[in-house]
Amino acid sequence: MKKILFSVTIVIFAVACTQKQDNATTVETDFTQYVNPFIGTAFTGHTFPGATYPLGMIQAGPQTGNYTWEYCAGYFYEDSLIQGFTQNRLNGTGCVDLGDLLVQPFSGEKRDNLDSHFDKALEKASPGYYTVQLADNNVGVEITASPHVAFHKYAYAKDEPANLLVDFQSGLVWQDVRYNTHVLENEVNFESDKVISGFTRRTEWVERVYYFVIEFDKPILNKELLPQENPNQKAEKYILTFDMQDNEVLQMKIGMSSSSVEGAKANMAAEVSGWDFETVRQAANQAWNDRLSRIMIDGTQDDKVNFYTSMYHLYIQPNDIADVDGKYIGPNREVTQSPNGKYYSTWSQWDTFRAAFPMYTILSPELINDFVNSMLEYSEQQGHLPIWSLWGQETYTMIGNHSIPMIVDAYLKGFDGFDAERAYREIKKSITESKHYKSNWEVYDKYGYYPYDLIKLESVSRTLECGFDDYCTAILAEKLGKTEDAEFFKKRSVYYKNLFDKETNTMRPKNSKGEWIAPFDPYELAHADSNVGGHYTEGNALQYTWHVMQDIPGLIELMGGKEETGKVLDYLFNTTQESTGTLSDVTGLIGQYAHGNEPSHHVAYIYPYLDRPEETQRLVRQICTDFYKNKPDGLIGNDDCGQMSAWYMFSALGFYPMNPVSGEFVFGAPQIPLARIDVGNGKTFTM
Repeated sequence: MKKILFSVTIVIFAVACTQKQDNATTVETDFTQYVNPFIGTAFTGHTFPGATYPLGMIQAGPQTGNYTWEYCAGYFYEDSLIQGFTQNRLNGTGCVDLGDLLVQPFSGEKRDNLDSHFDKALEKASPGYYTVQLADNNVGVEITASPHVAFHKYAYAKDEPANLLVDFQSGLVWQDVRYNTHVLENEVNFESDKVISGFTRRTEWVERVYYFVIEFDKPILNKELLPQENPNQKAEKYILTFDMQDNEVLQMKIGMSSSSVEGAKANMAAEVSGWDFETVRQAANQAWNDRLSRIMIDGTQDDKVNFYTSMYHLYIQPNDIADVDGKYIGPNREVTQSPNGKYYSTWSQWDTFRAAFPMYTILSPELINDFVNSMLEYSEQQGHLPIWSLWGQETYTMIGNHSIPMIVDAYLKGFDGFDAERAYREIKKSITESKHYKSNWEVYDKYGYYPYDLIKLESVSRTLECGFDDYCTAILAEKLGKTEDAEFFKKRSVYYKNLFDKETNTMRPKNSKGEWIAPFDPYELAHADSNVGGHYTEGNALQYTWHVMQDIPGLIELMGGKEETGKVLDYLFNTTQESTGTLSDVTGLIGQYAHGNEPSHHVAYIYPYLDRPEETQRLVRQICTDFYKNKPDGLIGNDDCGQMSAWYMFSALGFYPMNPVSGEFVFGAPQIPLARIDVGNGKTFTM
């Protein structure tokens, strides 16, 4: 009955708002004009302004730093020097990787340090395009991209030597000293005076290999192999000088592949066969506009910029790392042929299962079957579904296995382009059989929670997050007629009750003897890599107590009813007591609510369950106004592969997936006057 009532409410809500549609005076055609790629490039947003293609392998753009937490995306807006331009990036994550194959153009004679100042007023970025003027190097730079190819265009100074540093060590930087000790193997082949190919195998967050082909439209006049700065270096660096043939402009294409040099060449031939930079730029822009046009909103200029930039960040990943012929290298490190020609990786599942994936199901249903099949292919190679996969490899970062809610969400919404029995097999294996350093299923089943004396880190958070995965598995098992399994996982899904301490109204660590931890500080922040207070994941007890999205009514009952729960929730948002310790990921505080990190994202939407929807409306307005702004430091925390952005999009539209597999949304308050969503098949949802 609840779902029927909810559906009726949505229809009334939509129809009522449709009446406002006549007030819209403009019909947008170019939505890319509202994207500001510099949002989130300062403070802790960890975004970047490079040229990328929707869901593509390439994210080419400026590098101002790498190898420290501040430079997870390789760029920080307030920096004054550009070290060069790399070909791929991570969007909004909290770990460093990618930043492959650094190049730096310069006019004139070689200097010891080729980092260059640049004029911020001349630095521009838009979907699929980046440009800057390197002041010290006297070169104008333009970059665009196709899915597998970075296309660079350099305007050198007239009558000066045209040079290019090509750094196959990926330009890792630590305290202003360049290292490449993380490069395990490197091969560079000068095939002709215009073509270079090879591969680099490196380890950082994961060990992986990338293959490349570089092609120039002018011949290389001279190449100089630079001396190694470190005896452990295994990657080469060259300075190339070009025969410009009375032309100041050099063009360069870099094709990449996860599988082979031949794959990189095929990718380039298929996507960017010629030298028409503007055509490639326009194609990237059109691809972005096609994505962004799925929603038309009305509002102020800042409303539109915040909304469409959020949508832009949403589609930077996951990345299709398969070649144009469908070949890729997955976790088994063998060249594999994708049955459907696609293989998506870089998911940040701990973050994106909450709102980003549900948003994909609404805006891009044509992608969902490929997404799920990629996860299943991964699982059959790795032995479990991806936890946090990067370029086809497992990082084992964060906890739970939140590929599970994504797959179950897809199944429950009627996506049938994957084998449900196969999906269930991989799900069950992932949370009952898989052996890795964050599993410990025997302990989980024996005690009904993770005891902190046996599981030294994240015991509470792991119990709560596994419970949500269990809930999702129970639903799928029931739908597939697996009654015994459904009961088993349903029982598991309420293990959270075993850690609820009525005295403190928190989820509290408990040991294998059933004893609460003491002393206990619910304000103490914990991190997965910390041995002090490490019972929570990037948060504290006050924040994680609410991590029961599958059973908010059950949590309310534990707390003593709606009124008592309201008091506990009010305290979370209104307390002035500060956290014990600091953690870079815990930002955007309203009391102890931390919008800058994902475990808090659903919490503002709990108030309607307490018959106090006005509190949700007030908080949503506050969060949208204070924590999402049209400026470089306009994101209050890591964008985390689009999850922060998806929260804003849902909340601006007026509803949010509290439980992302339930098919239900909780009403908040629309932050824009009008939105029309193209849901396919000629149908439109209007708010």
